[in-house]
Amino acid sequence: MEHIEHKAQKSNATLAICITALFMSLNIMMSSFGLPVPGGHLYLNDVIICTAAILLDDPKAAFIVGGVGAFLGDLFFYPTPMFVSLVTHGIQAVVICLLAHRGGKVSFKGAALGVILGAVIMVVGYSLGRAFIYSTPHYAYIKLPYQILQAAVGAVGGLVLCFKAGLLERFDKMVRK
Repeated sequence: MEHIEHKAQKSNATLAICITALFMSLNIMMSSFGLPVPGGHLYLNDVIICTAAILLDDPKAAFIVGGVGAFLGDLFFYPTPMFVSLVTHGIQAVVICLLAHRGGKVSFKGAALGVILGAVIMVVGYSLGRAFIYSTPHYAYIKLPYQILQAAVGAVGGLVLCFKAGLLERFDKMVRK
């Protein structure tokens, strides 16, 4: 009996690692290109970060997907803000995960509160980070509308994918059984 339990624990750990790696790779991929908008680009990796943080019940895995995934995406494609991405998206993902899974079960209210706070964390974190990296608050002000748009698209996209498109329900059936 102990052997079967150990094998099940090993299988669950392997599944958790694979799911985390899948979401992290999606984050890296979505960090690699942006949709052109007047005066800049809109990156869709926030949709992946919010979705993964809602689905995953482990804050460490959420941090890896959000923080490490964004860090690697920046490292490969645009390294200047990579440490800002690590901290900002990592904290964003942890906050979303903790609020979405409050009480042991994912709730829309908790997830919505999480993505709203996560969006604020992302906008403030990137604004402060850009002001520090580029040594001028002016650059942060210029990019602020894009950060707000990216955060809003990520928050709404994650909620829609999880709750309206049924991803949360399917994820629960496949993973949590």
